[in-house]
Amino acid sequence: MKLIDPADYVFLALEGRERPLHVGGLQLFTPPDGSGPEFARQLHATMLQTPAVSPRFGQRLKSVSLTPRRLMWSDDSDIDLDYHVRLSALPRPGRIRELLEMTSHWHSALLDRHRPLWEVHIIDGLADGRIAVYTKMHHAIGDGVTALKLMQSSLSENPAARGLPPFFAPRPRRRPHPAKPLWRHALDLSGQAAGLIPAAARIGARIVTERGMSLPMTAPRTIFNVPIGGARRFAAQSWEIARVRCVASALGCTLNDAVLAMCGGALRAYLIEQNALPDKSLVAFVPVSLHRNSGGESSNAVGAVLADLGTSTDDPIVRMASVTRSMRQGKELLSGLTPAQAMAVSAGLLTSFTTANLTGTTQMVPPSFNVCISNVPGPKNPLYWDGARLEGVYPVSLIMDGAALNITLCSNAGTLDFGIIGCRKAVPHLQRLLGHLEDSLVALEQAAR
Repeated sequence: MKLIDPADYVFLALEGRERPLHVGGLQLFTPPDGSGPEFARQLHATMLQTPAVSPRFGQRLKSVSLTPRRLMWSDDSDIDLDYHVRLSALPRPGRIRELLEMTSHWHSALLDRHRPLWEVHIIDGLADGRIAVYTKMHHAIGDGVTALKLMQSSLSENPAARGLPPFFAPRPRRRPHPAKPLWRHALDLSGQAAGLIPAAARIGARIVTERGMSLPMTAPRTIFNVPIGGARRFAAQSWEIARVRCVASALGCTLNDAVLAMCGGALRAYLIEQNALPDKSLVAFVPVSLHRNSGGESSNAVGAVLADLGTSTDDPIVRMASVTRSMRQGKELLSGLTPAQAMAVSAGLLTSFTTANLTGTTQMVPPSFNVCISNVPGPKNPLYWDGARLEGVYPVSLIMDGAALNITLCSNAGTLDFGIIGCRKAVPHLQRLLGHLEDSLVALEQAAR
């Protein structure tokens, strides 16, 4: 039994029926030659035989009631793997369309707080013979980066490898960090707080002197900045990473900048189609992973910057310049900060977002951003699960009141795999964004020639 880390508990405290706060992923696998029609069932049976579960996936809330015990994790000594690991079949005709619709329904449902907060679904019945795996875990036990690393750890670059433990199985334990006494925790916190004073002064001075910077509570109000319902719609598609990399190289920007410009063009076209494009450019909340410097003490280590998506122009080059400038400015604001300080500064970007979810209204404070766009690094080489090749890694993220759309992508051995999640009511015809993303990339390619 242990206390829940405060950064992790935030996701439990803010969760509600209309805003499930779990992260997920949809993976597509091509079975090995000669595997037969029972391959998915065999994988499911093997996972159910896992003899033990790692501490992360064996803990549940000490209490689901509003008592102090709700702030603690408790080890579940009798995990029901038949509940957590499920075998499902798609309805006919077994297209990707049916797979995405099923994923949308699963991702709309809350996790059972009486149990460890995770599920995995092995999905058979795709008409092309592939199998799919949908996983979800509560953000309180891991963010998207953590989930992806766990998924990768259960796969192998060797197509002949068999019997690898699933992501929820125990891993060899690293040498634990020495436990800090309470007084040391207090000293560290006071030092971090003191360090925020000069950091805030430096950031404030830069904001005053830097022109064109995307600032909190200055984004235009859009159809995405509304209260959400509990139902989700999910869409996914892959693009060759070489195409985006060529654009980035030709225009002298980073791969992530090119992705953001690609998204900016797609969102502009989508909002024009909905007769809802504001005159002012949309702003994206762009998470930045701090895991490398966080010391592994929290399951959630994420900073963020605000990016101008250049949706006010139809010129791809001008749009790219807006993205590149705002991303450079945002990263410079976080430079020199510790992970804890960067997280604190980034939390300031969520002022309107937090207010909307605490008060139940999105009208009290102007929005700080319109959409969340996250790029998660994934496997660089092909990976296999008992000989089945991993073909797609599509993140299924979360949305909240005031931010009804989320675009998260993952690099995967030569492709960028996009997962788009939105409120089923607030974001109509969400799947059309996929076509607009392709059109936007083509426009960037043509402009970069």
